[in-house]
Amino acid sequence: MVSAEGIKDTERLRRLEAVTDMALSRMPAADLLDELLDRVRDLLGVDTAVILLVDVHSRQLVATAAKGLEEEVEQGFRVAIGRGFAGRVAQTRQPVAIDDVTPDDVVNPILLDKGLRSLLGVPILAGDEVVGVVHIGSFTPRVFTTDDVHLLQLVADRASRAGQIRSNKLDQAAALALQRSLLPTLLPGAAGVDMAARYVPGHDFGIGGDWYDVFALPSGWLGVVIGDVSGHGLASAVVMGRVRSALRAYALISDDPAEVLTLLDRKVHHFETGNLTTALYAMVSPDRSAVHISLAGHLPPILAVPGQPAGVPYIPVGPPLGIGRPARVRTTTIIDFPPGAVLVSYTDGLVEHRGEIIDVGIKRLADAIRPDAAEAVCDAIMASTGTERPTDDIAVLVVRRCP
Repeated sequence: MVSAEGIKDTERLRRLEAVTDMALSRMPAADLLDELLDRVRDLLGVDTAVILLVDVHSRQLVATAAKGLEEEVEQGFRVAIGRGFAGRVAQTRQPVAIDDVTPDDVVNPILLDKGLRSLLGVPILAGDEVVGVVHIGSFTPRVFTTDDVHLLQLVADRASRAGQIRSNKLDQAAALALQRSLLPTLLPGAAGVDMAARYVPGHDFGIGGDWYDVFALPSGWLGVVIGDVSGHGLASAVVMGRVRSALRAYALISDDPAEVLTLLDRKVHHFETGNLTTALYAMVSPDRSAVHISLAGHLPPILAVPGQPAGVPYIPVGPPLGIGRPARVRTTTIIDFPPGAVLVSYTDGLVEHRGEIIDVGIKRLADAIRPDAAEAVCDAIMASTGTERPTDDIAVLVVRRCP
């Protein structure tokens, strides 16, 4: 007669073999993640299983594979590290179990709408780096055991070894590589200023025409750019790369942002016919006390000065690039940039929401901005402006003059 302990050991071995099965290694990355979730749901008798992976540009967790909560992937759910249940798992880098889920525990309404009562999540690690989170859930109250945690950690370890863990289920590694090569992963160091940026794709392909750029000029001025090429996908990203390179070239031959955009307008008209492009080009003075700005159809930046509420400085907006005849007259506006001030440039995806006038989104953004370290400002913007489910690409660039 087999003892209870023997039955328990047999069950543990079955679970281990199910997760470490060599056949899993021969699966494509997307199929492997799906199969792992199927097996963990069966082994632990849970109702849902989800894998979220870290998007390094937006610093958000992105729902990549799901069983029982497929809506998370279909709706492109995102959550900032540190927010909600999955964000807490990623931030603490430790397993997190919730026996009785409440609205305070989660930020994703799908979890509550589905009726989840208990959750268990563990981080997916690659070396010392958190690359994602895997969590499981039950529609009935449940207390997860140490064995449950160990099995889920095995699943996380297996997922972390997938050859394409950072690519999504559509296997878009090549397209993403192009996008990321055109966006600076690290902003250049510049004396007297503190900078940070975020980029969030607003569609399945993860690439589009939004971009930002920062570069030092030989004169000591600092060039700051943010722009948006119409459309999505690889074609828009290619045009964006050409426009970005051309603007850098024109910035070397003129110290007037309006003239740079005038030259860029001619280039877009001639070489990129049919592509509507907006751009903000700013030059921060060598002593960092002033910013010279010109706008080509782009939303003006938001300025936050210590001791004052953040607001939108008055800057005349010229026509977009590539529309109608090339604009002959563009203007440059000079604004003061006192110590501790923060200048936030962004693309319209951050403030445009269906059924809402854009002024509401701009006010919401301004209310979230305080004169603070650039990274802290970016975090506050991403947490307060509804970036978990973007319907358009989002780019944000923050420049702060050091106090």
